[in-house]
Amino acid sequence: MAQRSFGSGLLFATNTALNSTPIQFGTLQDVQLDVSRTLKELYGQGQFAVAIGAAQQKITCKAKFAQVNGQLYNDLFFGGSSAVGQTLLVYQEAGTIPAVTTYTVTVTGSATFVEDEGVLYSATGLPFKKVASAPTVGQYSVAAGVYTFAAADASAAVLISYTKTSAATGVTINANNPLQGVQPVFSMILVRQYNGQQEAFKLWSCIASKLSLPTKMADWGITEIDFSCFADSAGRTITPYVSE
Repeated sequence: MAQRSFGSGLLFATNTALNSTPIQFGTLQDVQLDVSRTLKELYGQGQFAVAIGAAQQKITCKAKFAQVNGQLYNDLFFGGSSAVGQTLLVYQEAGTIPAVTTYTVTVTGSATFVEDEGVLYSATGLPFKKVASAPTVGQYSVAAGVYTFAAADASAAVLISYTKTSAATGVTINANNPLQGVQPVFSMILVRQYNGQQEAFKLWSCIASKLSLPTKMADWGITEIDFSCFADSAGRTITPYVSE
């Protein structure tokens, strides 16, 4: 039976640092693996080349996937430190400015409050303006998750957006500002299969050039990572494995 492949395949990556955990690209959409070379033609007096030689070769790849994975982001692209916990957005939390002084609203996440992201009038959707202190109508100030409004806005319903930390869930990646020439190096294996037959390509040393995180109205977010490959210390670049 002739060997064929079907579907997006399976893709795994492993940072080359000692004892790194392999990562599978979850909900893989598609992979584009390109192996190309530069050709140099030698011409004489005739119109066609009398010889062609291969010069530089290049291996590039891009993968699109839908499953968010903080370890993948860090091990393959950022190369920073990571810690348990994350910063979460609380979007338009409803509140009501008291009818009497002190005209303050304390958000539910005040204990782990990080940063204000704006306030709207619930009735109109119009934004309040942030000030350092002593707000007047249509203004507010905030400190440690406590929002202070003007007496003129007493009893108004508001929508407050802010960020807070969650120490027990998620991952925080500290990308910082590494020196040029410092980046994660990883190996990859791409497997395509059909009817019990496999075709695989091992890429021994890779460096990511781009991480794209697009969003789209009424559709899934599909992350894309682009990378290039080079020879490892043993001179290996790409190793194909096929059933036939």
